[in-house]
Amino acid sequence: MVAIKGLEKFAPKDFPGFISSTVFLAGCNFRCPFCHNADLVLRPQSLADIPPDFFLAYLDARRGWLEGICISGGEPLAVPELEDLLTVIKERGLLVKLDTNGSLPDRLARLVESGLVDHAALDIKSAPGRYAEVTRSSVDPADIGRSAAILREAGRPYLLRTTAVPGLVGEGDIREISAWLSGSAVYQLQQFSPLNTLDPDFARIKPYSSDEIRRLADLARPHFGEVRIEGL
Repeated sequence: MVAIKGLEKFAPKDFPGFISSTVFLAGCNFRCPFCHNADLVLRPQSLADIPPDFFLAYLDARRGWLEGICISGGEPLAVPELEDLLTVIKERGLLVKLDTNGSLPDRLARLVESGLVDHAALDIKSAPGRYAEVTRSSVDPADIGRSAAILREAGRPYLLRTTAVPGLVGEGDIREISAWLSGSAVYQLQQFSPLNTLDPDFARIKPYSSDEIRRLADLARPHFGEVRIEGL
């Protein structure tokens, strides 16, 4: 089974509305400088694996109490054994929420069509024209758009979310994102936290003020069914 690098036993913010835990998987095809899971992305070998038997025993011991598992990372869809992990979780009658950067739409589609994903959160890093700059990777923004379309058409709960990093996400970027993904159900703007950033230089960036975050969120409201703010 997939190597699990972290387990948050009670994670109400990761899977809102459900009693849930979060599993962290290692590795990512992005190098976003503001990422706060630097060890998972850059140094996964420095983190001990959680033994599969321990994880299965954890799930079985919480039957009737635990409602769902959030799968996060890193980028879970980049893990070849992800389907095996989701199958084990679903066999125990638990809901699965997947956190993804959206760069692997074919894998996302297969898991959704197989009934292995009940909820999803898709990270929208910035405006489509800035994806290579913001993720410091080679990525086709069309793949991100395809992933958003897959979630829209699946008929299951999902949200799109953007971390508002000064210098990487501004007013113009929010306008472009809103036009690009207009009609999606839920869009969430998240406050940037300059803690344990993948690029140490980003620890010196001052986050937007609460008023600035709210103003950016207001720009997006006409384009989405619901706009949320997280982290204020």
